[in-house]
Amino acid sequence: MIPGKESTNTPAAQDKVGSFAIFDFEYFIRRLLKNWYWFVLMAALGYGISWVYSKYYAQRIYASNLSLSISNSTASYFTPNQSINFIWGQTGNQDGVYLKKMLLSRSHNEYLVKQLDLYVNYATSGLIKQTYLDKYDSPVFLEIDRSSLQQVEYPITLIPKGGDRYEVVLPKEGQSRSLYSFELEGFKTVPKYVRPENKILALNQWYTSPNLKFKLIKNPQPSEIKFENIIISLSTVNNTVNNLVSTISVEFDKEISTIMMIGKKGYNLNGTVNFLNTSVAELEKKRLIDRNVVDKNTDQYLIDNLGKIRKKLDSSATVLNQMKVSEGLYDIKDRDEKSLENIKALDAKKADFLTRINSLNTIKNSLTSQNLDRMISTNSAGIEDGMFNATVAELKVLYAKRRELALIYTPSSEPMREINRLINEARTNSTGSLGNYYNTYVNEISKIDREIARANIDLVTYPEKERKYMDAERGYNMIEATYNVLLSKQNETQIRVATNKSDINVIDPAKNLGQGPIAPNIAKVKYIIMGGLLLLPLLLLAIGQVLDSRIRNIKELLQATRIPLLGVIGKSTHDNNLTVLEQPRSSISEAFRGIRANLRFLHKEDNQSKVILVTSSIGGEGKTYVSINIASVLGLSGKKTILLGMDLRKPKIFGDFKINNQYGISNYLTGEVEMAQIINKTSIPDLDVATSGPIPPNPSELLMSDRNIAFINELKNHYDFIIIDSPPVGLVADSFELMTYSDASIYVVRHEYTEKHMLKMITEKYHSHEVKNLGLVYNDYQADQGYGYGYGYGYGYGYGYFEEDANYQEPMLIKIRNKIRKIFEKN
Repeated sequence: MIPGKESTNTPAAQDKVGSFAIFDFEYFIRRLLKNWYWFVLMAALGYGISWVYSKYYAQRIYASNLSLSISNSTASYFTPNQSINFIWGQTGNQDGVYLKKMLLSRSHNEYLVKQLDLYVNYATSGLIKQTYLDKYDSPVFLEIDRSSLQQVEYPITLIPKGGDRYEVVLPKEGQSRSLYSFELEGFKTVPKYVRPENKILALNQWYTSPNLKFKLIKNPQPSEIKFENIIISLSTVNNTVNNLVSTISVEFDKEISTIMMIGKKGYNLNGTVNFLNTSVAELEKKRLIDRNVVDKNTDQYLIDNLGKIRKKLDSSATVLNQMKVSEGLYDIKDRDEKSLENIKALDAKKADFLTRINSLNTIKNSLTSQNLDRMISTNSAGIEDGMFNATVAELKVLYAKRRELALIYTPSSEPMREINRLINEARTNSTGSLGNYYNTYVNEISKIDREIARANIDLVTYPEKERKYMDAERGYNMIEATYNVLLSKQNETQIRVATNKSDINVIDPAKNLGQGPIAPNIAKVKYIIMGGLLLLPLLLLAIGQVLDSRIRNIKELLQATRIPLLGVIGKSTHDNNLTVLEQPRSSISEAFRGIRANLRFLHKEDNQSKVILVTSSIGGEGKTYVSINIASVLGLSGKKTILLGMDLRKPKIFGDFKINNQYGISNYLTGEVEMAQIINKTSIPDLDVATSGPIPPNPSELLMSDRNIAFINELKNHYDFIIIDSPPVGLVADSFELMTYSDASIYVVRHEYTEKHMLKMITEKYHSHEVKNLGLVYNDYQADQGYGYGYGYGYGYGYGYFEEDANYQEPMLIKIRNKIRKIFEKN
């Protein structure tokens, strides 16, 4: 059975008739295999680009790390160790969170930027790329005059000239009138000036120009690497701090929250190591100062108060001694020693609370005056309140923040109102906490006074003179108790100052251990570049596949049209259309013989002559070529055959058979000549040809005329087969009319030429039974693609059976496949 003849006409199948797939995946895969060399080329190109990028353009980023532990024995407003969750919104390890805030704070990093001159950037330039340097890798340091205006982001190139001399080379353009002041940390516009000329500069010699003032200082420990040039540029303090903070990371150990890991990224490994170690060292110093400042303030506070109490104690002792001398009272007989000892203890206790209240008042005054640097320790007030300490720490941070904002915003601006609100809230929390302690102490003093009053009842029986003496003695004892309390607290404070040390302990300092760069990911970049380039031909082929609407797949053609396939014709390399006559042993000739055999399925087997019409969608699809060769194989088989050139608009047949086209079918249909005059003999005894003749003005009318129908019917009496080379149905409707008089129709589809949409009309007419006995011939199929349906002989060479096999060369993929097969067969 003819391929496709068995297709069904169910409703579901009818819906898909004439519909081609948008994307032919099978054909796409074959195209990929066919264009394999593009992928190899793109992969090689991608590898080369990634190698050049890695070697000459990729700027490596390095990272170093430092780990430290945080002690929990902290007693300072400015190093809080108690709960400050309400400040930072954190839970646990509050001291570590506070340290993290300090490490990432602007003030801390700005100090480091100025201390380490990090606003001076060093680099060196090679033939292709510029490499960043650490300051200590440079043979010289650049020291600016901070009092002079400087141009930032302006490269200064130093070229060694020998003898500790360097040529200062500035850019030929780019000098700016907007210069930066490192003292004011702002820009100032200067008058227009001429570009400074290059100059040879010795070490410690000032270079002065309208936009720069600096000198070069020799690195005491220069690197062994010799640089052909040093490129130095300045940055603003603000930009340097912002860039610096963005490269710092602070994390906490998941198991031990008091261990902190600090990381720093940068273009130079030594630079990151030096910065981390210096940053933590400065932080240790600041933490120790913060830990001591309160204790020192407290010590001074106690010294001042001890002096005052000492004077009172001396005065009280003088009064007591005078009474002893004047009244002669050295001892009182029959005293109630128990009551007196009780009163003495109560007086000492009262003196302690009065001392605490005095310390509370001093702390409160420091809060209200915003002079937090004068704060004394809450220990002097008998307070151990981490919440209060945290609140004071918060106030100090908020005050510093307000000072920064005041430089940018007006007092009535929203940021200033918000920071004032936070300050008032923190101040209220702190003073409220102090008020609670104050009320507690006042209540305690009231209780002591009541107990003293009860104890005094037992002393009212003493004579007046003796009572006065006991009152003076009590006053002396109370002042002495106060003095002793202050003296005890002073000793505690001095011991704390003497033994204080930083609560930061470095576990692993940052080191240059030859760590490799963390970025860029060279392997990833390589894969991205290679993948992108490999994707390019893939996308182009895919886009071409989607946009290409030509027929390339025989299987898809048959599935979409469900029209029987008569045969596949390979690509012809012959000079003319007479392939069957001049190359009878070729594969193409054999394919036409297969079509001849399949034609019997399109019409009934009887002794009547058969009319076979050959058409296509448009010109150029090989309709005439197929007509000539089908007629040739029929004539060679002994069947009396005539080939009619009825494509009156574009006659062709006469050229191949070398027939004079002066008279043809058009002349006969107009009645100019007789039938015998237009029938021409060929080299095949059983094959005659009637050419089209001159192009008429009315070809459609002539083909549809009764004379033409009679002409065809007359030929049936003389020939077994009548082959009609008709006009393309996609251009004119003549062929559809002629199909009604034919016994079978052949529709020629050309490989990679016929558009898919052109088959819609013939497919619909076939399945609506307007056209009957229709078969497809797939023409010009290229056998080297290895992509056929499996019918006919017009595809595939190399088997020694056809004429083409003598010059046949196997494709590379086929050779590889055959070699692999041989290896497995041997095994």
